[in-house]
Amino acid sequence: MTEHMRTILVTGATGGIGDAVCHQLAKSGYALVLAARNMEKLKALSERLAGSGHQCLSLDMTNDEAIGLFASQLSEKGIVLDGVVLMPPQAHSTNDPMPGSQAWRELFQNCFIGPLEVLKAAIATMKPDPAAGRRAKIVIISGISSAQVLGHYATSNVLRCAWVGEAKTLAFALGSRGIHVNTLSLGGTLAPWYREGIEKRAHAAGMTFDQRLAEETSNIPLGKYGEPAEVAIAVEGLLSPFSDHMTGLNIMHDGGFTRSY
Repeated sequence: MTEHMRTILVTGATGGIGDAVCHQLAKSGYALVLAARNMEKLKALSERLAGSGHQCLSLDMTNDEAIGLFASQLSEKGIVLDGVVLMPPQAHSTNDPMPGSQAWRELFQNCFIGPLEVLKAAIATMKPDPAAGRRAKIVIISGISSAQVLGHYATSNVLRCAWVGEAKTLAFALGSRGIHVNTLSLGGTLAPWYREGIEKRAHAAGMTFDQRLAEETSNIPLGKYGEPAEVAIAVEGLLSPFSDHMTGLNIMHDGGFTRSY
């Protein structure tokens, strides 16, 4: 009997972390549904990936109309998903713990409500059958402020905790159907945009990139930031049989930085 090829939706596929995740999963034989705002970049990414059968769907998680169109395309194309790697848009760093009401509304719409609608559309396509060994896996990419408050991520502290709560709630609601929901919370990860930030901070301090990197990672037990490829391997693990008895977890991918138990 031919083994079922698992189909995984990856949002934010063209970002530095999303790109690494897509390459890792494609190399391992998954069929991918690539989603991001720029179709030209999505198609270019699809052409670089190993394997075949990958599909590209336009998606802007901050736009209700775009989310509705995305959901319709999932249905019209008859896509059955075995997993989702959801990368919600992240709030910019800020020290302000009490922004105005309108700012909060926009943040929750763009970083939680919109992405949750995408997840609901994805779940609607899933057909897990635990008795036959077919489970569905959801991995929500979050950050370490989901477990440990960070002063310069004042709004992210709240939004990421919201995702942890939602993942735990969905784990209870969907577990009997064989749908697993876990969050992977990243510490500093050397995606291109994060490297650029280090370079700017190094320049402002009159330091080299390596000097600044060593200074910033001195309080991390492993003494380093993560690499997108390392995130991709962790994501693949959570999509694999490795997580068949794991759900509702918030897993820290931070080199040991988080101090909470």
